[in-house]
Amino acid sequence: MSVLSIVGARPQFVKAAVVGRALERAGIENMVVHSGQHYDDNMSDVFFRDLDMRAPDYELGVGSGSHARQTGETMMRLEPLCARIRPAAMLVYGDTNTTLAGALVAAKAGVRLAHVEAGLRSFDRSMPEEINRVLTDHVSRWLFCPTETAVRNLAGEGMTQGVHQVGDVMYDAVLWFRRKAGERGSDGGTTPVSPNGAYVLATIHRDFNADDPDRLRAIIGGLSACRYPVVLPAHPRLRKQIGAFRLEGGLAAGGIRMVEPVGYLEMARLEMRAAVLVTDSGGVQKEAFFHGLPCVTVRPNTEWPETVELGWNRLVGADAQEIATAVDAAAAPPVCGELAFPFGDGRAASRLAGILAREL
Repeated sequence: MSVLSIVGARPQFVKAAVVGRALERAGIENMVVHSGQHYDDNMSDVFFRDLDMRAPDYELGVGSGSHARQTGETMMRLEPLCARIRPAAMLVYGDTNTTLAGALVAAKAGVRLAHVEAGLRSFDRSMPEEINRVLTDHVSRWLFCPTETAVRNLAGEGMTQGVHQVGDVMYDAVLWFRRKAGERGSDGGTTPVSPNGAYVLATIHRDFNADDPDRLRAIIGGLSACRYPVVLPAHPRLRKQIGAFRLEGGLAAGGIRMVEPVGYLEMARLEMRAAVLVTDSGGVQKEAFFHGLPCVTVRPNTEWPETVELGWNRLVGADAQEIATAVDAAAAPPVCGELAFPFGDGRAASRLAGILAREL
């Protein structure tokens, strides 16, 4: 039994690390294909090292580009590889252009497809990620859902066959790597933070925030007005836009420390020690929840409504005052409700691998 696991972005490397181990324990040969959607050391290679993953079996080298170019190039390079290997199944993760490209290649080649993190919905079709996840779900043979909400979303779209609520593989990863991240933090890590230990951790990368000068200026203004200093690991695209929009002065005036992107363990260490997280990332919202870290999400919606319902996540607009107020309120107890875990028990990858082993 062999499967092709298609990855291309940082969150997918994390998921593939825990799922890959479980597949191998279940006797399934797991071959990893890296599209190259994230391709430099800070965005890719360091994650493989942090996660103790072997190098990908195949690298497509797609690189950056528009949604159409990334999706199309990945399909063109993956299709002949799939035809040559003829795997028993293909695994795709999450909601990136790499995800959709792998799903379309599998569907057209007649290869059974498994979608890890199926059923997530923000119900915002203006987000490319929403289109990717909806289309991928509708061509998948196995739909591995992290939550009951995801199962209900699929049922609402008429999908009940092949649906399995296994839990969240990202929670598996947090449990697996938390100790290692703590050990990394014993020497202070590599990322400079506030001397007194109280800081806001921020990540901004969505195109509707990073590519809009007014929204990005408002977000930086909100971060600047927070009572804590801010650590901002900056995606290369964000760094480029900050320069293009001439926003460096706002960073400096507001005490915002922009640093290079960090690996998984360093990011976990920063999350474990921060006072509040500000983000527009889907996966990072959930990581904050797992670490018991209050989160402010700079988006009108989320694919993880459980984090909002349980009081650990606030949705805000791109308004400086609204952001600063939400961050200060999140840092002051008792804003957060009792921490509950609707994401499983940390054995999602084993369940997923067991299902595939039986059905393949």
